[in-house]
Amino acid sequence: RRLACGDVEGRLEAIFGRVRAIQAKSGRFDMLLCVGNFFGSTSEAEWAEYRTGAKKAPIPTFVLGANNQDTLSYFPDVSGCELAENITYLGRRGVYSGCSGLQIAYLSGAEAQQQPAPAHCFSAKDVAELKTSLLATPNFRGVDILLTSPWPRDVGTFANSAGEIDTKKCGSKLVSDLAASLKPRYYFAALEKAYYERLPYRNHMVLQETPQHVTRFIALADVGNTSKKKYLYAFSIVPMSSMEPAELVKQPQDVTENPYRKLRKGAPKGKAPLPAEEEPACQFFFDLNKHQGKKRPSDGKERGDSQPKQAKKPPQPTGPCWFCLASPEVEKHLVVSIGTHCYLALAKGGLSPDHVLILPIGHYQSVVDLSSEVLEEVTKYKAALKEFFRSKGKRYVLFERNYRSQHLQLQVIPVPLDLCTSEDIKEAFIAQAQEQQIELLEIPEHSDIAQVAQPGTPYFYVELDTGEKLFHRIRGRFPLQFGREVLASEALLARPERADWRQCAAQRPEEEAQARAFRREFEPFDFSLRD
Repeated sequence: RRLACGDVEGRLEAIFGRVRAIQAKSGRFDMLLCVGNFFGSTSEAEWAEYRTGAKKAPIPTFVLGANNQDTLSYFPDVSGCELAENITYLGRRGVYSGCSGLQIAYLSGAEAQQQPAPAHCFSAKDVAELKTSLLATPNFRGVDILLTSPWPRDVGTFANSAGEIDTKKCGSKLVSDLAASLKPRYYFAALEKAYYERLPYRNHMVLQETPQHVTRFIALADVGNTSKKKYLYAFSIVPMSSMEPAELVKQPQDVTENPYRKLRKGAPKGKAPLPAEEEPACQFFFDLNKHQGKKRPSDGKERGDSQPKQAKKPPQPTGPCWFCLASPEVEKHLVVSIGTHCYLALAKGGLSPDHVLILPIGHYQSVVDLSSEVLEEVTKYKAALKEFFRSKGKRYVLFERNYRSQHLQLQVIPVPLDLCTSEDIKEAFIAQAQEQQIELLEIPEHSDIAQVAQPGTPYFYVELDTGEKLFHRIRGRFPLQFGREVLASEALLARPERADWRQCAAQRPEEEAQARAFRREFEPFDFSLRD
């Protein structure tokens, strides 16, 4: 059982008095971990009693180093030392290993804003050396606890609100990089005079990596603050080295996406080593090492005698269909290109005048149901639209909702390149999905939706023109306008009034004019006119 606390700022009687009260009521704790400013500008009088041995800390106490020049003199040895009986300075950076096997990684100080780094600051070199010392360990899976004084930048991404703290501006990017690499099970920080317990986040890419443990980030307020914000946190932790793998990687119901996805995507790619007692995860639909893009046989063996798929006729609709091209229900004035198996049409009530749909000419319910020749032409239309929109300084976002729809509609919406990056688009979708308790997962860029969804499976998926994909398996109700709502939000197109297509439908003459304009501009890119 451990205790962690935020900025003590020299209030030793306050923190140790509180610890004594807790131990009297709840029993003994093994250690107290202090992050943030342990000393303050008026520490000397109280500290002298502990330094001289007149008073003793009631629990083994481990502290981080100075975050400013004023308190630097309290820490005589940069590599760590005993400051007083039962009070230990951990050092500039490193790993503390307890006799139980518990691993605590720590980094003292604030992020340096100049070079050479002042004595109370850490640099990129400090972070790199701490990472290297741990990542070089055979079968490294993460650390049990990470201690830093500053918050990691962007820790609030995909998470519950941090209140008045803007996590996109607060904290250190170097610390974010450290947390992304070390994968702590518990992570404590301070300095912002605020308490924030973030929802746990996962440390693996779902469907791409072996499941790993989650991280719980807790920022603690300053000791004795008048707002009564939480500054002391009690927790129990069994060392990772003593846990069964299945128990270690259990995912709580409120787990979120990793807030440092950008950092993890930029990291060198390589297969993470599996612990000796773990088998490779068999629940994956993908084999990322060979036969890229093929579905793995369910028995795990290659079938050399498999016959090529016979082309099959699409099923017939059970009633009138608004999108089968032969149907009298189709609003043909919106059609802007017709291929052999697919056609393009402007979206009715589109998010923008060049919002288009890729649709199969025959009746197919979803991408998963498409025959190979239809899928091939869908791919050609996607490539043509990518080239077309890029020529206009835009990138497209494509989504499909295979839920309460009987004919496949691939919605293709252009977004200006200078408005947002592909990472911004993914973050907007994931953030809004989490707000609505929708689990939207990133899947491998070169994978096929048919690898994660069987025919008849309700799903929602997003695809960027880079090939990056997000997927949600629909198991209950799903908001019908979700894709439009995300794209129309302030985070992307900033046109919330167009989230519902029914509020955006134009008169027929206007639709005809928009279709003529699109056909004229798209003509140089339209392969159907050349094939």
